Amino acid sequence: MSPFIGILSLDTRFPRIPGDAGNPESYHLPARVRVVPGAGSPDIVKDGRPAPALVEGFRSAAEELVSQGACLITSTCGFLITVQREIAAALPVPVLLSGLCLLPTVRQMVGGRPVGVLTASAPALGDAAIRAAGAAPEDVRIGGLQDCPLFAETFLAPKDRQHGAFDPAQMQAEVCRAAEALVARSPEIAAIVLECGNLPPYAAALRRVTGRPVFSILDAARLVPGP
Repeated sequence: MSPFIGILSLDTRFPRIPGDAGNPESYHLPARVRVVPGAGSPDIVKDGRPAPALVEGFRSAAEELVSQGACLITSTCGFLITVQREIAAALPVPVLLSGLCLLPTVRQMVGGRPVGVLTASAPALGDAAIRAAGAAPEDVRIGGLQDCPLFAETFLAPKDRQHGAFDPAQMQAEVCRAAEALVARSPEIAAIVLECGNLPPYAAALRRVTGRPVFSILDAARLVPGP
């Protein structure tokens, strides 16, 4: 049985373009996706844990993937950091449910200086989520995409109202503007961590416009080497 990465996916309808954490081709190893029914964006992108039934749905899907040979479990939504520890504790393989898992490592890499987080929704990313990632809220500066029209209508809306297609160049422009605003507001940040699994396609552009190193869940996944 060849090892593969198991991806826990929210229940969405928007396209998963190359580089998106929900696209199996985005990873350095073969990958398989398991959609957790009923886990819509509004159910997960919020300040607090998902409903118990959804947590059980994610855990069950992860166990199924491991039973099939998954060597790593990831996810498409960084807000699952709130259940990272308990799902990791229940499985015999590494678990990286969020790019936010990288926060402590990135802070060490930049000498303890503040780190920026670009997230799908700044109001929803509360202190509890940052602490769940092993970081202190005062060491993090948060920028959100909740007010960016194309992003919000594509990724944050209920499934039946999400865009079935979008222009990646237009999306990249919105994402870059949000990152530039974050750096302008908090120029002390030495690096940026992407919370959202929809953001890695734009990581290279974000590095160019911010002048900061940018890290995502795809970088975290590469900690698990190939065969």
